[in-house]
Amino acid sequence: MKRSVIIQGSSRSHGDTNKIVNYIATNNGIDIVDLYTKNIGHYDYDYKNESDDFLNLATHIIETYDTIIFATPVYWYSMSGILKVFFDRISDLIRIHKNTGRKLRGKNMAMVSCSNSDDLKEGFSMPFVESANYLGMNYLGDIHTYIENDIINNEVKLRIDDFMASISKTM
Repeated sequence: MKRSVIIQGSSRSHGDTNKIVNYIATNNGIDIVDLYTKNIGHYDYDYKNESDDFLNLATHIIETYDTIIFATPVYWYSMSGILKVFFDRISDLIRIHKNTGRKLRGKNMAMVSCSNSDDLKEGFSMPFVESANYLGMNYLGDIHTYIENDIINNEVKLRIDDFMASISKTM
């Protein structure tokens, strides 16, 4: 059976993005990795942070899951800093741990964004689409969600359910 994981990249483990992530995970049997609980240093060309959590986490994800869903709040019109650091560190898998990085080829990627309104700006998904293309991954698509009055409204739940049904055909 193919397995999927949601990589949550938020500065709050139990914030709005987590509400969306838990809704998706619970209804679809998907595991969650919360990047906020990990020690992942910024990318550097000298590989000074080789002893942080990145390599073990990335290796586990690559060896365990076929589909990786990135979930991020919208911070200043782009993905969260925590998730951006994770993306930057994928360079370690291209430069240093090439055999591990090559195993991303053929895997699936999707993205879920979250904010407080239905107002995602055009182009938000570009780093995800182009990263998937560069890494040889299949980009399944993306969805923007939002939380109003601390809840997921029925319109957003339906949007999520439709999205998950559409990508589950390839997961």
